Amino acid sequence: MDAFFASVEQMDNPELKGKPIAVGGGGERGVVAAASYEARKFGVYSAISGVIARKRCKNLIFVKPRFDRYSQISKQIKLIFKDYTDLIEPLSLDEAYLDVTINKKGIDSASKTAKEIRQRIQREIGLTASAGISVNKFLAKIASDYNKPNGQKTILPEEVIPFLEKLPIEKFYGIGKVTTTKMYNLGIFTGKDLKSKTEEFLIKHFHKSGAYYYQIVRGIHNSKVQPNRIRKSVAAEHTFTTNLTSEVFMIEKLEKITIELEKRLKNAKVAGKTITLKIKYSDFTQQTRSKTLAYFIKDKTLILETVKELLYQKPIKKSVRLLGISVTNLNINTKKKETIANVQLKFKFD
Repeated sequence: MDAFFASVEQMDNPELKGKPIAVGGGGERGVVAAASYEARKFGVYSAISGVIARKRCKNLIFVKPRFDRYSQISKQIKLIFKDYTDLIEPLSLDEAYLDVTINKKGIDSASKTAKEIRQRIQREIGLTASAGISVNKFLAKIASDYNKPNGQKTILPEEVIPFLEKLPIEKFYGIGKVTTTKMYNLGIFTGKDLKSKTEEFLIKHFHKSGAYYYQIVRGIHNSKVQPNRIRKSVAAEHTFTTNLTSEVFMIEKLEKITIELEKRLKNAKVAGKTITLKIKYSDFTQQTRSKTLAYFIKDKTLILETVKELLYQKPIKKSVRLLGISVTNLNINTKKKETIANVQLKFKFD
């Protein structure tokens, strides 16, 4: 989807159409979750701070996120996908892989299929989408960014190698800023440069990822579209407007986070055994503390009790800007029937 969160806000509120908007917080600690294309012209992108975003675009309008609304539309889009194939692997609310090798409409071209799906999304929902079409997930993902917004790109089998050889290394999906810098230092600037390196050389410098880079630059990526990809975690976190220095205030914030986490666990119909507390300090260093229980839990009270134990495990010596809680080791596809803990806790009110 094209600038999904921002586009939904512009669709639902016509007054925002054609204006630079950012979904997220514009305060001191706010972060941009999504930016409209009008805002992107000024250098406003997701993940930058609200303060920087405002400096770059003086007329920027901040809109609070409405994740329930985005989720609702995401489900509508998926229903359109299902008219064509059941092989759908969602990556997020606004992105998915579709395998249309054999499709329900009997369309003999993946490019025609993508065009028809995009037209239906625009006609039936009112939003634009872009698509990448190729022989595997890796290439399709790269192609999907080429003709945004409201466009598509196809990389045909005979075009794969020439396309990858010309591709700047930073455009390879999965190669981030740190790896890009390391590759530059090794004289690797394009796919052709990467292809010239032996597998041994790449493994020496990039360890396990080296073998992956050796394969993808040759157009080899055998990962199938996985419609039933198993969920591994459920999490919730919050960045604070003011740094927290006392565990008492942290507990208060953690209580609110556990309420949201319980809601997400119930919506996902899962419970978990491993609770992890994430602490990000004011100097941006980060720490995690985990505990694995003997039983599955999803109740906010039980989660909070475990989190308190983790919080008091070691003294907090720096001020804290973010707290998060995640639940892993979920009861999805569990072979043994294990009962979710339903413990009645006794509280003292004096």
